[in-house]
Amino acid sequence: MSIEIKALTLNMSTMRIEILNPKAVKLLTDLAELNLISITPDDSENEFIRTLNSLRIDSAPSLDEITKEVEAARSNRYGK
Repeated sequence: MSIEIKALTLNMSTMRIEILNPKAVKLLTDLAELNLISITPDDSENEFIRTLNSLRIDSAPSLDEITKEVEAARSNRYGK
């Protein structure tokens, strides 16, 4: 399990922490309740998947475009 923590300092540093002991979750939650840290879920994988899906949607040719390309290639190859 890993989470991203933003420390409340003048420079607002961000670090990624991998939790090895489940007791650390309670400790981090307590720090967040004291407004010493802010805990946000790690959605970098979800963001990557959303970006990948949007790229696939934007660049995918339609069935008509594929058919026209195949017909053009066949006519060039077989001279019809």
